[in-house]
Amino acid sequence: MNSELVKEWANLFVRWAHVIAGVMWIGQTYLFNWMERAFEPPSPPKPNITGELWMVHGGGFYLVEKQKWPELMPRTLHWFKWEAGLTWLTGFTLLAIVYWAGAPLLDYASPLSRAQGIGISLGVLIGGWLGYNAIWRSPLGRSEPAGIVVSWLLIVGLAYGLSHVFSNRAAYLHIGAMFGTIMAANVWMVIIPNQKKIMAITEAGGPPRPELSEQAKRCSKHNTFMSVPLIFTMISNHFPAATYGRESGPWILGALVLVGWAAAKLIRDYA
Repeated sequence: MNSELVKEWANLFVRWAHVIAGVMWIGQTYLFNWMERAFEPPSPPKPNITGELWMVHGGGFYLVEKQKWPELMPRTLHWFKWEAGLTWLTGFTLLAIVYWAGAPLLDYASPLSRAQGIGISLGVLIGGWLGYNAIWRSPLGRSEPAGIVVSWLLIVGLAYGLSHVFSNRAAYLHIGAMFGTIMAANVWMVIIPNQKKIMAITEAGGPPRPELSEQAKRCSKHNTFMSVPLIFTMISNHFPAATYGRESGPWILGALVLVGWAAAKLIRDYA
């Protein structure tokens, strides 16, 4: 079996795994955000219960209760983190297979070497997470409209800059890869650690710290808004004449990021 055929099979299977893991992750993300909106105050009121929700699926009936603060740690606590981890790992592997070792990563006129391009590629993923945190953990992030405007301007600016370094197709894909990296980091570096801190405080009998829940909730909300533009960058690769193949490609991406955010809000509010 020649090396090109091996690479093609690797591309196919990693892409398959990436899509499956992504469906699992985004599906449960939207489920939990829908649940947050669908909870109703229990009647009659129950101590420490802010909302309850009855659901039916596959012949089973389920009652979910939301506590203000966990009172007891159950024997089995179900974590929702492996979907995010597997989605990011398969996506990162796919990025390496397709662009680092395959399709043109750099613009045809770029004087940079492939190794330098790979370094920039990594820098986009790491820098995106650092920039996201710098915005949303700063005083600027306390104003959601201001944080949104600044975030959008930085996304368009990055897309424009990358379009002069990478191939136009790779520039689009890296914006999506950056979104995916931020989303996975939100899960593994904010949401899960905060949940573990809440568990430790509960077991130690300490006072509630609602800010931990608020931070995790904010990151989960942001993940739902990034997921729709992320999916767009993935499928846009098949439509160069309408998207990255045009001179106005970065602005088209910026406009469709706004469309994606609006769609995510509609899904969160009405789906």
